[in-house]
Amino acid sequence: MTEVKANMAGSVWKIVVAEGEAVTAGQDLLILESMKMEIPIPTDDEGTVKELKVQEGDFVNEGDVIAIVE
Repeated sequence: MTEVKANMAGSVWKIVVAEGEAVTAGQDLLILESMKMEIPIPTDDEGTVKELKVQEGDFVNEGDVIAIVE
């Protein structure tokens, strides 16, 4: 089980995967918006998205867990 964490503070602009979806290493899970920049957040591991801990529009801080990949 891998916790995917935000690498910077920002708002969740767009979620590009769904819970239960299979993902590959390096695949983007969501896109953060910070300082008018779009920052993709990828997973480091292959697996299945077990849980998304955020919704579009949520604000996250650096280090917050945003998803669980198994």
